[in-house]
Amino acid sequence: MVIRWLLAAIHLLAYGFALASILRRSVALRHCSTPAGLPPVFHADGGWGISALVLIVTGLMRAFGGYEKGTDYYLHEPLFHWKMAALVLILLLEITPMIALIRWRIVLKKGGTPDLSRAKRYAGIGVVQAVLLILMVFAATGMARGIGLPANAV
Repeated sequence: MVIRWLLAAIHLLAYGFALASILRRSVALRHCSTPAGLPPVFHADGGWGISALVLIVTGLMRAFGGYEKGTDYYLHEPLFHWKMAALVLILLLEITPMIALIRWRIVLKKGGTPDLSRAKRYAGIGVVQAVLLILMVFAATGMARGIGLPANAV
């Protein structure tokens, strides 16, 4: 019982940290025109990465680790499928900014100047990711209340 409670609390807190980190990174990217503006981007990106990892690990534990309603419940819950679709979209959208930020870090370590011409585009991607993350929260809270299940399953 205590483990279920802690996993749920950590999972919910990770949503908040993820949203804050995505938005912080987006704002920092929107204002980043020189390499001097990159430290806040990298800091927020690190927070986003850690919170995403916590979300995924706690989510897997809750859905498939026997701590919550069980695998069968989640696999037959329509909102869970919507939530996972949003997660997949977030992860797919993350590929391009993640690769760019890794490259920027490498260029900086070598003493070069990274090409920041796409920073605003990556900021826009972050906004889309934030909206998808919010939709995941709506799906999760709907699942917790039995919304989306067939009438005979409630």
